[in-house]
Order: sequence, then structure tokens, then C-alpha cells
Amino acid sequence: MANLIIFGAGDIARLAHFYFKTDTEHEVVAFTVDKAYREADECQGLPLVDFENITDTYPPSEYQAFVALSYAKMNQVRTEKYLKCKELGYEVISYVSSRCSYLTEHPVGENCFILEDNTVQPFVKLGDNVTLWSGNHIGHDSTIDDNCFITSHVVVSGNCHIGKNCFIGVNATLRNSLTVAPFTLIGAGAIIMKDTNEKDVYVPERAKLFKKKSDEIEM
Repeated sequence: MANLIIFGAGDIARLAHFYFKTDTEHEVVAFTVDKAYREADECQGLPLVDFENITDTYPPSEYQAFVALSYAKMNQVRTEKYLKCKELGYEVISYVSSRCSYLTEHPVGENCFILEDNTVQPFVKLGDNVTLWSGNHIGHDSTIDDNCFITSHVVVSGNCHIGKNCFIGVNATLRNSLTVAPFTLIGAGAIIMKDTNEKDVYVPERAKLFKKKSDEIEM
């Protein structure tokens, strides 16, 4: 069991607190953010303290850390704070839901956030600082490198390699044996059929508004 500090005070931090509290033996003891962004003294009924002074009250010899931030700036904000926690000497732990089907023999990396209903098939490798939101399929023999954020109901077919700092939106689909280059942004509902180049952005065509109203359609 760890005494845990969560970096963040937004929605993801509140969710991380919920998951660690209800689905692990770890005890969240405090939240922390940069002084410039701290707008309260508490979060979820726990102390919210300045990150600049975190080691004074919560030394890394006695506490562990988790960075609960979003995909902002292609995951670079979360990455920066994760690395800073390590630099300060904290062990940065991960959360893997008990309701996730984690079938690979490879251990999850540091600061990963793997939520419920994910299927992580055999021989998959996950790097550090990877978020898999709810309900994704990560196909066999695939690799997801550091600092990626995969939202919900994404299908990654077998033998894919997703480079560092990628973002994949809800309901996107990747064909098998693809290489997704670092910093690729794949929008919601996109279907990727070939390898990407670094910093590519993919968005699908949007649904079109039909000229008739729903009560004019025979069903």
C-alpha cells in the first residue's frame, strides 16, 4: 500500500482519486498543483498544496506520486510533470482497473492510467505515462510508446506500433500492423489504414444533416 499524492485538481484528478480509493489499497493523502494554478486549499476533502514545496510536507522517502493530467499539448504537460516528480525522487505508480482484461505478460509502465473494460491482449507492451480511457481494444503484439493518450472505444488491431505522445480519439480504428508515428493526432471516428508520419493529424468526414425531419422518415 502506498501513501499517494496526486498531481492535478481537475476532472482527471478527481477520477484518479475515486479509482485509487475504491479499487486499490493505496491511500490518497493530498493533491498538488503548481502554485500559480492553485485556487483552493482542498480537493476532494484532502489538502491541495503547492507543487513547488511538495517535498517539505510529503517527502519522496515516505510518499508516492501519480500525475493525473490530460492530453494537453499532445501530452507534453503531463509528461513534464511526470518527469519532474521522478526528478524529485518520487516513485510514480500506475493504476490498472480490476475490471480491465490485462492479458499481456509485460508489466505496465509508470504513471499509466488504465480504466475499466479495456482489453489488452497477449504480448502487448505499454510504455510509461500512457492513458487508456474506458473500453478500448489493444490487439496482440502491439506496442504503445510513452506518453500516449487513447480515449474510449478505440480499436488498435494486432501488431501495431504507436509512437510516443500520440492522441487517439473515441471510436477510432487502426488496421493491423500499422506504425503510428510520434505526435500523431487521430480524431474521433477516424479509420487509419496506412502508416502515419510524425505530427500528422487525421479527422474523418462528419455526419451530414439530412433534408427531412425524423417524423418524415418511414421506419
